[in-house]
Amino acid sequence: MNTHIQNLLQFFIVDKKHTEYRQKPIDAYSLAQEFATQGKDDVERAEQRLLWMLSHEQPVVFKDEKIAILRTMPVIAEIHTEQEMAVLKQEYHIHELGKVCNVNPGYSLLLDVGFEQKTDEISKAILLHQTKGDEDGVLYLQSLQRVLDAIQQFADRYRAEAERVGNTVVAESFTQIPRRKPKTFLQALQFFRLLHFCLWESYNYHNTIGRFDQYMIPYFQHDMEMGLLTRTEALHLLEEFFIGFNKDSDLYPGMQQGDNGQSMVLGGLNEDGSDAFNDLSRLCMEASLELHLIDPKINLRVNSKTTDDVYALGTQMTKQGLGFPQYTNDEIAIPALIRWGYAEQDAYQYVVAACWELIIPRVAMDIVNVDGLSFLGCVVDALPSLPDCLHYDAFADLVRSILEHKVTEICAKTANVTMEYAPLLSLMMDGCISSARDISLGATYNNYGIHGTGLSSAADSLAAIKTLVFEQKRIDAKTLVCALEANWEDYEDLRALMRFDAPKMGNDDDRVDSIATQLLDWFADSLEGKKNDRGGIFRAGTGSAMYYLWHANGLGATPDGRDCGEAFSCNFSPSLFAKVRGPLSLISSFSKANLIRVANGGPLTIELHDTMFRNQESIEKVAAMVKTYMQMGGMQLQLNAVNREKMLDAQKHPEKYRNLIVRVWGWSGYFVELDKVYQDHIISRMEFSL
Repeated sequence: MNTHIQNLLQFFIVDKKHTEYRQKPIDAYSLAQEFATQGKDDVERAEQRLLWMLSHEQPVVFKDEKIAILRTMPVIAEIHTEQEMAVLKQEYHIHELGKVCNVNPGYSLLLDVGFEQKTDEISKAILLHQTKGDEDGVLYLQSLQRVLDAIQQFADRYRAEAERVGNTVVAESFTQIPRRKPKTFLQALQFFRLLHFCLWESYNYHNTIGRFDQYMIPYFQHDMEMGLLTRTEALHLLEEFFIGFNKDSDLYPGMQQGDNGQSMVLGGLNEDGSDAFNDLSRLCMEASLELHLIDPKINLRVNSKTTDDVYALGTQMTKQGLGFPQYTNDEIAIPALIRWGYAEQDAYQYVVAACWELIIPRVAMDIVNVDGLSFLGCVVDALPSLPDCLHYDAFADLVRSILEHKVTEICAKTANVTMEYAPLLSLMMDGCISSARDISLGATYNNYGIHGTGLSSAADSLAAIKTLVFEQKRIDAKTLVCALEANWEDYEDLRALMRFDAPKMGNDDDRVDSIATQLLDWFADSLEGKKNDRGGIFRAGTGSAMYYLWHANGLGATPDGRDCGEAFSCNFSPSLFAKVRGPLSLISSFSKANLIRVANGGPLTIELHDTMFRNQESIEKVAAMVKTYMQMGGMQLQLNAVNREKMLDAQKHPEKYRNLIVRVWGWSGYFVELDKVYQDHIISRMEFSL
């Protein structure tokens, strides 16, 4: 890391001096009120919001930076008033904030051609739709043209500001882009920064970066081959580029700061079976390793061709406490996507969404986190009937029936989805220009993903019932139900038996692992043949997102020894109080399921004590464990290098731990900036050590 990068880190990350340039927050609904008064339709509103936001942004260029753009408007304007939103919520299903989010734009659709050429494409499409008499299509395409014009004007203002402060590097970039395609790697990085910034200004959030090493490699290779860059210079450019993801991230919407969707995917298989990991992939990992920042979040696609040194480099990143890279196994993910109906060429291009869900760049308007199923909730709902069941299979059938009913209810709730128009995003999605149709209305793929929470607790509960109630007959079913209804009060010995002596998932114990497999198969079965309101399918997954706390809150005591309201484990992992023998038994347990059927996303999440990275031999062992899990058929894995004592001290003395990074569920954040409920959950997770 050179002095220039150190200075940028100090200015933007440590001292946060750039926040002094932020303007006074606006009333988020004032612009929407104007739109309502003027009677503007939704297409006009989406376009005019971006134009208004860009016109009110104040260009800021620092003299020594090479990649510019800083957000000065802390609040993004809404396009509907609160009253209008209330009406929309009565008529439609509003997912999250009602914006198009958590999809992967095809940045290269603009970056590789420039705005002039894209404007020509739009003009030709306008003529075609005029010939068809498609007045609405023509109006929509003209709106897209005005969006490009507004972004170009914004870029021109940045060029002028760069010239004013004497920054010839930034000025030169904006002289070329976005009007024309980039000539250099630096200009390509600046172009991306412009597009990514404008997506946030459009209120399209969780804008994933996607396969950065694939669509940026031509620019990188050009500069390297022409002698315009050395490898070290390219690394420094990437480091400055990465810092840019952290400048405005405190303004991005999410469950917590850090939950912002800035996910970068590296490596993976090409359609011809070759490995796509390249020199740029490695440089991105090295840049992240040096910077020690939470963004961008690195995701590695791995397969049988992934070399040991890549796993080792990933483990070095984990050692830093970044909570990433997250690993996804191509040899599960790609066949799963093809099985779900994605074309082979699209399946090979998959990336991950904000957390870990599988999405396809350019062609998919999938809503990958539409809702969540509580496996443990299904077990709890069946418990009153347990004393009436003469054998375990009867109780298991009842749980399955409840699960199927809950899934049907979830699917029904997702009907009639509506989202705000997203003109800029549409310019980076296949077919939107030719069809004059906004991406918010759908794409080639319009599938919905459903999370599954509390799997290990549900499997543990069923295994305890099967083993202790029906097979060993050590517990009477009525007594167990009474104990659960009393939240174990006056049944402490029974609680201890269920909590510590019953089979637990994570110990390579088929008594419980087979039940987990069965639960996941039921989940997948329950979605087979179901269609959503946009003609897509429903995809089952093993991820939990924030539901691991939401579904646990208020849920009664359970047969695995869990107390009422006690949290589930995060994602695809053993319960918080399970006594697991070690990492190898853990990965064995969690590789047995038919994961190809529940591949919406959801990693095995393992907490490793930071002493497991104390020397090179330890690092190689952890890297080997990651590789082994993938070879055993695991789909996704995320590791967290943690230290419980350090986190407890950070709660008491947050000023000492400003840079302490942890993995929360599918994203990393600064520990001291998390709500205490998330801090406590991370502290309670099991640490493995040597």
